[in-house]
Amino acid sequence: MTQKTPVSLWFDPFCPYAWVTSRWLLEVEKVRPIEITWRIMSLEVLNKDKDVSDDYRARIARAVGPGRVVAAVAAEHGDEAVGRLYTELGTLMHNQGHTKREGSLRATVEEALVAAGLDKATADAMESDAFDEAVKRSHDEGMALVGQEVGTPVIRVGDNAFFGPVITSILRGEDAGRLWDGVLLVTEFDDFFELKRTRTRSPRFD
Repeated sequence: MTQKTPVSLWFDPFCPYAWVTSRWLLEVEKVRPIEITWRIMSLEVLNKDKDVSDDYRARIARAVGPGRVVAAVAAEHGDEAVGRLYTELGTLMHNQGHTKREGSLRATVEEALVAAGLDKATADAMESDAFDEAVKRSHDEGMALVGQEVGTPVIRVGDNAFFGPVITSILRGEDAGRLWDGVLLVTEFDDFFELKRTRTRSPRFD
């Protein structure tokens, strides 16, 4: 049996680019021997002391509650349950546009919990700071690998860690595997730091 390579992905549930990357990783898992661990990070924590617009700060503040719920699920049920919850949260928030709707964010979180086979009462964590330290610990662990001048997603593969890849559509099949191979190749070099171009497309989730 082929030994699977552990891969950790740090995500903020509200980030559409992290969502696309996470769905790509699930496609990679079908064609390459990897095993994904899901880790929470926080755009609110990341940008706490940074000069960002009031509008952006308000938007990422909405992610605090869902992030707390993810941390609660991680503590109570482990990584596999976090993966299930992220799939349901992301589908509602991004594919179905719940992050852009007015109304109860808690209702969205409760719906995701139920769809993931979890207790919807775990949504109570949204209103509590009980899991804030757990969110910060997980966030800090991811940021310590790549530095503070990046965002989400962060991926760790063995001793290598990097921000991204930032992609705007979900690659599938062997295309997903080929991108994975390329990402691993460049990140094997200690002196490689950045490869970037201006984004000209919005993320697509189909």
